[in-house]
Amino acid sequence: MMTRNIDSSKPKSKQRRPGRPAGDKDLRVAILDSAEQVFSEHGYNGSRMRDIASKSNVNQALINYYFQSKQHLFDQVFLRRGKHIGRRREGLLDALLAQPAAPSVEELVRAYLTPQWDMKYSSESGAAFVKLQARLHAEPEEHALRLRREVYDQSAKRYISAISDALPELSKPTVGLRMAFLIGAYLFMLNDVDRLNDLTDNQLGKVDKTEVLDNLVIFLSAGMTAPENTPLL
Repeated sequence: MMTRNIDSSKPKSKQRRPGRPAGDKDLRVAILDSAEQVFSEHGYNGSRMRDIASKSNVNQALINYYFQSKQHLFDQVFLRRGKHIGRRREGLLDALLAQPAAPSVEELVRAYLTPQWDMKYSSESGAAFVKLQARLHAEPEEHALRLRREVYDQSAKRYISAISDALPELSKPTVGLRMAFLIGAYLFMLNDVDRLNDLTDNQLGKVDKTEVLDNLVIFLSAGMTAPENTPLL
């Protein structure tokens, strides 16, 4: 009877170690998308991890595997689209500043508003993010403030500087204050367009998003360029 020789020099097949599940990237995106919807509907405090897991069709333990905690998941949801808005704003500003002629205030205001306006109307997920952002701006908690600073301050300060260059007759603190007014007004319009017919006795009918943006740009630009009676500094 012949015995089979075993070549001990051949490497043994390794057993698969525990690691990331198959389709890792797709699962992360699915979880982020579902969390975005849940957070936008219920806010941070009103959202439950088990609801996010159910909407994602995954086990709650898998969400913990990827994101560790509800707070970290919320942060990643916000940073994902928020940073995209910030990058696009800066890209539009760079394009304006690269032109031979200095940009007008109206061009700068439109460039600042456009990325978020486009996001709202791009998809259901884009609209959910805008709704989530409105909730975040209504929360005074230090953590929410840190997120807003991380995502938006760099681009906002660059626009304040560019608008100050376009309006040398205004002090920079005044431009910064008016930028805060601008942000408040456009966030309201992003999230409460339905109020337009209430305030116009239904004369507008179906509101066209482009017409609303055009009028918003005109209105905010006029406020930004108004004379400064008493400089803040």
